[in-house]
Amino acid sequence: MDLGLGLGLGLVDGLPEALASLTVPTRVTSSGSHEKMRHILGRTGPYDSFAGRIHSASEVAHGKPAPDLFLYAARRMGADPAACAVVEDSGPGVAAARTAGTRAFGSGGPTPAERLQGPGTVVFDDMRALPGLLTRR
Repeated sequence: MDLGLGLGLGLVDGLPEALASLTVPTRVTSSGSHEKMRHILGRTGPYDSFAGRIHSASEVAHGKPAPDLFLYAARRMGADPAACAVVEDSGPGVAAARTAGTRAFGSGGPTPAERLQGPGTVVFDDMRALPGLLTRR
């Protein structure tokens, strides 16, 4: 899951509630460095809850929009990418999720919804809706 955290933005509205409601294994993936994620996630709160389940594009050959990072995270979970879901807030991230063969969820906000839409992608604008969306097929 790319949390869509930006410098100075803090947590996406509704994310703490969504994370607390999830009953599926989760991971954080980011194009940012581990140092950046440690700083941002540590400052906003969820770093400790994701310890050992945070992946950076620095761990793979190609970053987004290549699927490498999501395929790597799925492998580390021992999961088939087709059984995984990716929550993204960027066009390149949604493209990477589609290419990886995962279910793609485009979280509106910093990126206009039309840049996230496409085949096999559910676009939503309230993070609190995520747990319910994940259970739908």
